[in-house]
Amino acid sequence: MKNYTDLQKLDYAMNLHEELHRNYEVISKMAALCIKKGLRMVIENPHTPPHYLTMYWPLKPAVIDPDRSRNGDYMKKPTQYWFINLKPKNNIIMEPIEYVERRVHDHIHKAEGKSRQVRRSEIHPQYANRFIRQFLIDQ
Repeated sequence: MKNYTDLQKLDYAMNLHEELHRNYEVISKMAALCIKKGLRMVIENPHTPPHYLTMYWPLKPAVIDPDRSRNGDYMKKPTQYWFINLKPKNNIIMEPIEYVERRVHDHIHKAEGKSRQVRRSEIHPQYANRFIRQFLIDQ
């Protein structure tokens, strides 16, 4: 946006707001549907204050993971999780974590036919496995 005119900046800002509104509406409808139908759902989203869902959404995250790399993920990024129609378990996983090369946000490039945005959003299988065993299933 550095070289945008004021008009281009305003247009860009309005488009972002429209997209944010649409996404907020969709996630709210999806959560409401799950609550009404008794469906279980876990929502994952980055936790970087100020955050739109944390500030304005009436549902509060049940788990905030400040450093996903501690449980074997690529990234350190803080992540929050909402549990709809279920309570997170509190299982302790007593096994070593395999080393995973950390990715730094600034150094993630397009690779393996995946965009930078997709690569930043990937969750390592080890992290996913540990999350499921720690918070979702009885151990």
